[in-house]
Amino acid sequence: MIKRNYYIEILKKYIDMPLVKILAGIRRCGKSTILEMLKEELLKNGVKQENIIHISYTSLEKIEISTAKKMFDEINSLLKNKNKYYILLDELQEIKGWEKVVNTLLEQKNVDIYITGSNSKLMSSEISTYLTGRYVTIPVYTLSFKEFLDFKKDSKLTKKELFNQYIRLGGFPLIAQGDYTEQVAYTIVEDIYNSVILNDISKKHSIQNIDMFERVVKFVIENVGKTFSANTILNFFKSENRKISIEAIYNYLEWLEKAFIVYRCSRYDLQGKSILKTQEKFFIADSSIKYCKVGYNPTSVASMLENIVFFELKRRGYDVFIGKNQEKEIDFVASKRDEKIYVQVCKEMPKNSDREIKNLLDIKDTYPKYILTLDDFAVGNIQGVKIKNIIDFLVE
Repeated sequence: MIKRNYYIEILKKYIDMPLVKILAGIRRCGKSTILEMLKEELLKNGVKQENIIHISYTSLEKIEISTAKKMFDEINSLLKNKNKYYILLDELQEIKGWEKVVNTLLEQKNVDIYITGSNSKLMSSEISTYLTGRYVTIPVYTLSFKEFLDFKKDSKLTKKELFNQYIRLGGFPLIAQGDYTEQVAYTIVEDIYNSVILNDISKKHSIQNIDMFERVVKFVIENVGKTFSANTILNFFKSENRKISIEAIYNYLEWLEKAFIVYRCSRYDLQGKSILKTQEKFFIADSSIKYCKVGYNPTSVASMLENIVFFELKRRGYDVFIGKNQEKEIDFVASKRDEKIYVQVCKEMPKNSDREIKNLLDIKDTYPKYILTLDDFAVGNIQGVKIKNIIDFLVE
């Protein structure tokens, strides 16, 4: 089991705090393994095995027989003394009313609770009702490139060759720990994708027109890294003489977000210092999802680089926006507390790179400004704009 220390370090900060820790992310991104790692950490820190309750709700048998009452009775029967118990519950979103169980345990017992889940049932209004101010959500993403290198530490490929593999095959841990052909890898990813689309979204929301829903999903996947709106999608389908309501498009986008297939990136007006609600970008949970659905195309690499940088900034704890500076666009404005950085992403430095640099220099503040590129010959510092290799940035 390869350690994902990033998440363990986050969880260690919350151990014994009176908060429910919710690990949330797309299916098969490694949440269950992180719980296993947390269990090892607790044992290492002196917690006795009998004081760790680890239950998985992934099996069909477990889901079919479990109700909130049975869930509570099972966990309560394992709390045999007044010692502190650490409760690890994996993929419990299928248990209706789990929020009440967790809230009751939190109020009545000496427990520290950690849960995982893969869809919007973990983000439902019931959480706010029963756990207000008593939970923290920790987003779990597929592997960063740095983690991918850990999984490939025995590979004879160069870092650059591994990065090319990372772009094409993505960062699902199951794929990274194996030695799959592209075809087999995409078959596995397609299964993950279908389980989310069919189980987590279509069934839950009783979508009648599955074909139209999948066409909307495909549009979003094909336009990763491009600004568009629900109206853009509506007009696209009108041009194909297909009928769909704007309400349906809004719902589909929201459901895709809540299932962690896509992540919304809003625009930020640097002049007015306000978040804009039009012409957003959507980034996809893993590059392999795009390639398994629409095929690999070298011309798509630039948008996938932007996709990878977006998630790297999210992992580093930034709130990430697209920057709008009058008529100019900055790929990312990333901020946290009193820190801010501006980032442009490009596969190669264009011949008119002065424009890329000028867009950043036109921002009249002293926060760091970066251009991230695969162009090895372009790295350096021009008028305070740092030009870095993307790979170097990702492994910092």
